[in-house]
Amino acid sequence: MTDLSRRHVLGLIGALSALGFAPVLAEEAAGATLGPATPFDVEIIVARARGLAAAPYAPPPVVSQDWLGLSYDDFRGIWFDTRHTLFRGSPSAVQAEFFVAGLYFPHKITVHAVEMNQSREVQFGLRLFDTTDQFPALPEDGTGFAGFRLLGELEARDRFQEYAVFQGASYFRAIGRGQAYGLSARGLALNTAADGPEEFPVFRDFWIEAAEPGAAEVTVHALMDSPSVAGAYSFKITKGATTEMTVSARLFPRVDLATVGIAPGTSMFLFSDINRTRFDDFREAVHDSDGLLILNGAGESLWRPLTNPKAVEVSAFADMSSRGFGLMQRARQPGDYNDLVAHYERRPSLWVEPVGDWGRAR
Repeated sequence: MTDLSRRHVLGLIGALSALGFAPVLAEEAAGATLGPATPFDVEIIVARARGLAAAPYAPPPVVSQDWLGLSYDDFRGIWFDTRHTLFRGSPSAVQAEFFVAGLYFPHKITVHAVEMNQSREVQFGLRLFDTTDQFPALPEDGTGFAGFRLLGELEARDRFQEYAVFQGASYFRAIGRGQAYGLSARGLALNTAADGPEEFPVFRDFWIEAAEPGAAEVTVHALMDSPSVAGAYSFKITKGATTEMTVSARLFPRVDLATVGIAPGTSMFLFSDINRTRFDDFREAVHDSDGLLILNGAGESLWRPLTNPKAVEVSAFADMSSRGFGLMQRARQPGDYNDLVAHYERRPSLWVEPVGDWGRAR
């Protein structure tokens, strides 16, 4: 650019500024904004859970009504801007992207980044997200983070893709290599199919640890809370052909807990060849899981096919020192479903193996 053209450009910028224009001369800095660093230790989360349980329950901050009132199509009009991915550009073997709260996700949660035993809160801002030109102008303070997804080198080196999601109440999902999301796991189930309403604990705070370059395992911590119980959770997640999570939980009840589900799973089942005649549908089957598998303490394998009853039904299997249980997806051929969009044949199974002896339960 010549000196003459520089003067013309500077003069034009000055004229635009005088008329009320604010020209953008540089692209917005990429990356999430982090708060001040504080020392991090897992026992800090345990102490917070213990402290919550010792006090009356106070729910996490809720989303404003205009964010809750978005339609499904409107809510699809906002998504995370990947320029701001947590740990992007660093040597960390894990990265994280975030979801905005609203519609089906009524609570704001807090997320922290952990590096070198220091924790820094990820500051929420709508600048972290992109929208369509039809997305309504809503106040930033009316929403917050609803959850996040983890990315890593699952299928190929130097290509980060998501393999685990934590979003909504205490729900989380994961996939192995070549799979698509299906059923969910949960941190804790309370009063499921019992007298009175079911209670849904919420993971209200998360801590995502940066991982060493090339590491297969990453660690996420969570603070859980509900009217009945608070808890501190740690997830050691190893991605691969089978993605494994080693979960530790320390629970601090506020009340005597009656109906409690440890390591619960939640899945979808509409129909299979068992109840196919009830549904007028071109597909052969529609489900994320087709049965419950149990390896009991006596070494016996039990299989209970899922059905879709017209009223709530409860099946109970008494056991001592259970070796494993889980919701399984056994039909693995595309022709088992004839659905070229949903690809139910690629949905994962969820298998739980107790660490230690859980004793008598059902």
